[in-house]
Amino acid sequence: MNMTIKRPWAWGATSGLLLLATMLPSTSFGATLDEVKSRGQLRCGVSDGLAGFSSPDSKGQWQGIDVDFCRAVAAAVLGDPSKVTFAPLTAKERFTALQSGEVDLLSRNTTWTASRDNSMGLTFAGVTFYDGQGMMVRKDLGISSAKELDGASVCVAAGTTTELNLADYFRANDMAYNAVSFDESDQTAAGFDSGRCDVLTSDSSQLAALRLQLSDPDSVVILPERISKEPLGPVVRQGDEQWMKVVRWTLYALLDAEESGITSDNVDQMRDSPKTPDDARLLGKDGNFGEQMGLSNDWAYNIIKQVGNYGELFERNVGADSPLELERGPNALWSDGGLQYGMPVR
Repeated sequence: MNMTIKRPWAWGATSGLLLLATMLPSTSFGATLDEVKSRGQLRCGVSDGLAGFSSPDSKGQWQGIDVDFCRAVAAAVLGDPSKVTFAPLTAKERFTALQSGEVDLLSRNTTWTASRDNSMGLTFAGVTFYDGQGMMVRKDLGISSAKELDGASVCVAAGTTTELNLADYFRANDMAYNAVSFDESDQTAAGFDSGRCDVLTSDSSQLAALRLQLSDPDSVVILPERISKEPLGPVVRQGDEQWMKVVRWTLYALLDAEESGITSDNVDQMRDSPKTPDDARLLGKDGNFGEQMGLSNDWAYNIIKQVGNYGELFERNVGADSPLELERGPNALWSDGGLQYGMPVR
């Protein structure tokens, strides 16, 4: 379901957010779970268009790993992944939209940082995608390393951690650069494609997506350096611990299911004949773990049956079964040498 939201706020993202944080008490949104249940709809903030993460397809249906995470939360809370209203947000709009109550959840390639977690009235619920900032250049420049970019002009999205990382990297390597800033990621790609800058910088996964939008994707190369850590994950408002736990355990359920080999195809069989006590608890056959969060005890079953496990989300949106064809890398399970790790249901 798509919608256009009339936003009551019109000030800058950072200043407006800080003002909101002082105006609103921490308990203003202390019953998000009840509100979502009463409304019968989850309001989820997503990117304004990033292939593989959140973008509408040719039929106007939202697709992507961030979109599927929203659907997983809706499945856990409402038993139906279709009960989501998606609100496309720019980098400048995203935090204000969440803090103001326009959306219940932000699932929009957003980096978990100390300042965002500690001073903006927000809480990160986990990491859905481990990433790092990269640089993309035209092959005909003959550049093979980011350390050869002294004096380059760089297209960058405003209001992102990308800007600070860019400044830090060039300063640390005693290089000069000229930033060409845009409000939206699509605009940075268009600026790079038209020759307004020598370099396009963003999270490496985003570069892979933006590359597909260029007039000649084969004419560019993503340089090997990753100049930052970019743990991307869902964000909720501070002051509502119950809602934060619902979102957090939705992520853990996706990861635990993959580790246990539970998929959307075999989840019914696994629920009827659990292989391990862990599987029985995850799928609601043992214990009352859903009720502890204010959900039904089949919350995780609903997620897996209707949306899939983390591996399924990854592969169809950004992995081998997608145009991006990204490798799992740090997003592999811990048991496969990656960083992804679901907490135990027990």
